[in-house]
Amino acid sequence: MKAWPVFLIFVMVWVGGTSSEARQIPLTPEQKTQLENAQTVLVEVLALTEKGTYDPSPLIATVKARLEAIGYTVTTDRSQPHDVKVKVKCEEAKTSTRTSPSGGDVDLADAPNRLWKGPACLLTYFLQHNNFQWKKEVRTSFADARQAAQQAQVDDAGTYAMDHLNQRLGEYDFPVLLSAEWGQIDRLLKLLDDPNTPKLRKVKILSVLSDVQADEALPQLTKLLESTDLQQETINALSGAGGHSIPILIDLFQTSRQSSIRAEAAKALGDIAARTGDPRTIPPLVEYVSEILPNLKTSEDIDFPLLTEVVWAIGKLRWAHSLKPIGELQDKVWLIHDNSEEMAELREATNWTFKAIELQDAAMLETFG
Repeated sequence: MKAWPVFLIFVMVWVGGTSSEARQIPLTPEQKTQLENAQTVLVEVLALTEKGTYDPSPLIATVKARLEAIGYTVTTDRSQPHDVKVKVKCEEAKTSTRTSPSGGDVDLADAPNRLWKGPACLLTYFLQHNNFQWKKEVRTSFADARQAAQQAQVDDAGTYAMDHLNQRLGEYDFPVLLSAEWGQIDRLLKLLDDPNTPKLRKVKILSVLSDVQADEALPQLTKLLESTDLQQETINALSGAGGHSIPILIDLFQTSRQSSIRAEAAKALGDIAARTGDPRTIPPLVEYVSEILPNLKTSEDIDFPLLTEVVWAIGKLRWAHSLKPIGELQDKVWLIHDNSEEMAELREATNWTFKAIELQDAAMLETFG
């Protein structure tokens, strides 16, 4: 049974939670329905400087305007009926963040940074007084408000910090993140279909769609594939549509003339394989490896970005029939004299994938003998 501990490490590496799975406290079916139907949002903002409380009016106006821009009704009066509360706490000097358990939002790029002591705004939401530990943090580009204000020749460091935090709230797309968190896929798809939605926001929407199980997004994502400037982002988002998108991704991988598109399709297939274990995802990728092996003699015969993504994807399902071609590929890439960074990445992918499949076979053999 010695193979199991190492094998489980590989499983933990690749099946780690996405942002949609990062919730600290699970939602009940009733709570999910309430969030999916949430329309009226209560906004509460607390602003603190080194001198004490600060007028939050400009910050409230920014948060309110951004939520209203994507169709929410916003109130700042807690006595008024509302479906969900969004709370924003902005500080000139961030107070210490208590230790959180591993996993969840603490592992995400825009999660609260325990080491940051400069200006920051913490965004959370509450449903009927329940805090589901969804936390996002925006920070200024400077860590010391007083020093930054002096350099800018501004007398009040607190005002300087709040002005910059307000600017960050105007840039950071928390309305899209909240809509995804609340399961409001239709709202995101409407934004995606709006010709007036900036490309940067569309890229963000496609990014969050790749992390949620959104089968209803498949028709629109399929249509969006015709957009030449958003193809790669759309392919990545298709991985969030689950098994229904597999035929589309396979067709893209096998027929596209653009190597970058094929690489994105391979990556998406690998993501679906890791998430669902669907056996349809990997055979086309293994077939590609088998086809290129006979002619693979030098680095010039290798499409590094494509082949590397294919190999990583194959390792995410560990299909037994892929062991032989991956083993042959491993031998070949080590025989080719090439010390480039892209070759190093391909060797790393090949070694990892081969070992993962080999360990799984060994574990299964010991278990079922």
